[in-house]
Amino acid sequence: MTALPRFDAVLFDCDGVLVDSESITNGVLRDMLEEAGWRLSLAECMAIFVGKAVKDERARIEVETGKPFRDEWLKQFQARRNEQLRLRLQPIAHAPEAVARIHAQFAGRIACASGADLGKVRLQLEKTGMMHLFEGHIFSGHDQPRSKPHPDVYLAAARALGVDPRRCAVVEDTFTGATAGVAAGATVFGFCPPEAGHDSPRRMREAGAQVLFQDMADLPGLLVA
Repeated sequence: MTALPRFDAVLFDCDGVLVDSESITNGVLRDMLEEAGWRLSLAECMAIFVGKAVKDERARIEVETGKPFRDEWLKQFQARRNEQLRLRLQPIAHAPEAVARIHAQFAGRIACASGADLGKVRLQLEKTGMMHLFEGHIFSGHDQPRSKPHPDVYLAAARALGVDPRRCAVVEDTFTGATAGVAAGATVFGFCPPEAGHDSPRRMREAGAQVLFQDMADLPGLLVA
């Protein structure tokens, strides 16, 4: 007998869950911040910015660089970032296959709810061949009143799917994102691959993630277990 889903819908973060983009994006960001006067290692840059919208850190960027945060700078960053993503982006291992299975399990009731700008999310899903699984159900925190760690983007996704957020599974890989999912009332599945570091499971537990896993190939089974 086929197991029935435990949830009504599954809401996915994008960066670090579906696509291996964080080192690419933060590499560009690190370079541009150094050009502006703020020198960081890649690891330091990722520790500060992963899971967050760059624009939400404008105050710190202004303090560290001593320069005003301008929309022109942000647009230049997005253009340079997108160029590198088009060249180098790869899906997270087993993510396309897992998402396809989950799409079938949940009769299409899945969504991508990212803290990134919508153009980046669409570019990444197209590049990695997952756009057809999410088309019409793609949401950006940039289009909501508040970005993650607030729950707005997950609440918007659940509302669009016509489901109670408390009946949703949220798949996240960062403390910030997991906090947003918990705040929405969803059950958070924390993706903690070995390369995320030994501290990742603790951080996800602290954020309120209820299920932790290391391989996207395992997710379809966990959602119906």
